[in-house]
Amino acid sequence: MQERSSVDELVKRLRPEVQRYSPDGKLPSSRALVERFRVSPVTVSRALAQLAAEGLVVTRPGAGAFRASPRTPLAPTGDTSWQEVALSADGAADAVPRTVDASGVTVCLAAPPPGVIELNGGYLHASLQPEKAMTAALARAGRRPGAWGRPPLEGLPELREWFARGIGDSLTAADVLIAAGGQSALTTALRALAPPGAPVLVESPTYPGMLAIARAAGLRPVPVPVDADGIRPALLADAFRATGARVVVCQPLFQNPTGAVLSAQRRPEVLRIARDARAFVVEDDFVRRLVHEDAGPLPPPLAADDPDGVVVHVCSLTKATSPSFRVSALAARGPALERLRAIQIVDSFFVPRPLQEAALELVGSPAWPRHLRALSAELTTRRNAMTAGLRHHLPELALPHIPSGGYHLWLRLPDGTSRTPGSAAESTLYTAALRAGVALTPGRPSFSAEPPGAHLRLSFAAVSGTTEIAEGLRRLRTACDEVLGAP
Repeated sequence: MQERSSVDELVKRLRPEVQRYSPDGKLPSSRALVERFRVSPVTVSRALAQLAAEGLVVTRPGAGAFRASPRTPLAPTGDTSWQEVALSADGAADAVPRTVDASGVTVCLAAPPPGVIELNGGYLHASLQPEKAMTAALARAGRRPGAWGRPPLEGLPELREWFARGIGDSLTAADVLIAAGGQSALTTALRALAPPGAPVLVESPTYPGMLAIARAAGLRPVPVPVDADGIRPALLADAFRATGARVVVCQPLFQNPTGAVLSAQRRPEVLRIARDARAFVVEDDFVRRLVHEDAGPLPPPLAADDPDGVVVHVCSLTKATSPSFRVSALAARGPALERLRAIQIVDSFFVPRPLQEAALELVGSPAWPRHLRALSAELTTRRNAMTAGLRHHLPELALPHIPSGGYHLWLRLPDGTSRTPGSAAESTLYTAALRAGVALTPGRPSFSAEPPGAHLRLSFAAVSGTTEIAEGLRRLRTACDEVLGAP
């Protein structure tokens, strides 16, 4: 308790001092602060982490702490009154059966049998997770005053502010809710924005968990095809006109499963089409922190360019940390935010405070940017190893796009062979691969309607390294020889 009091006192004393530095100006070293204020190095470290979470300070490993650049003034709030109609209109006459098929999600979550190489995993291998940093953050969080008390229903203000800064300068903490992982946030969003029986537009192919969420909520997923530049605007406009849908769900950055990035030309088109349809865009920004070294500057979230509340933004810390570090954010404006808040409170009350406190400690520590840099380098190495291995050993599996972010590759199987027609090859190959000792993700669950061909998804993040990737591809070669024939 005394340590927390010392941290709070030091933060109060440092806030006005930070303001006297010019943007990007270097603050005194931690050692100088220890000597000047006669506090421990731990107190200085935690105080700087708190100032970083508030957006006043930026810490750079090996260089020190610097005053953060001032935020861009908030743009005027747009007109969100259109949402009252969009949230209330219900043209569906018949309820849709709300049976839930979780098989598409289970295949990505279930641990493979012993000895089977996991090329189907959707989370980081233990060696890629920031385990020491998370453990230290959780320990520090447990010592915070009130850490085990009831948090604000919307989430800790400092954590909401941190997420808001990452989404865009036009958002504030008041626009953000803390949720228990991306899947939970997406579930809340669809339940809030569309009534049971309504159509919801989804990318084709898409994340199988999204289709499961929609069907569990009694919604009717309607596919909108994706190409190398993301969701196709002309077909999106056609789908809105044909269905009267009020919601489209998309992943503009490193789409799952194709890895596509919504092009700069299409971004404003998608927003315009949704705005004209008086519809919401649920933006699932799920792997922004899993960027590869060759990606170049990333486009901002769609929510950053949306003053009128068209975009409901979902982002999470889970993919870049651990499957059990389930902390995410929902960002929205207008009446939609209040409905999201109400549904989340009814469903789960709030995200446990110790986990929120640990998230604040983690993202405010010097270990966080170090982890992201190391993760970027390792994912790039693994992607390159898998890409080279596929081209050399499995040339019959088409790889139309090599993503510069995320954790997987999307492959198309040959249309058919004398042994196995294309329509059956996918499921047959999945079974043969398991017999050969490698788990993969079949493509069929990613389509809400009939797929245009047989596909599979291979993950390079859930294995121990490039050696295991090479062995997994060797085993997949054995399965392909059995099902498709030798190339």
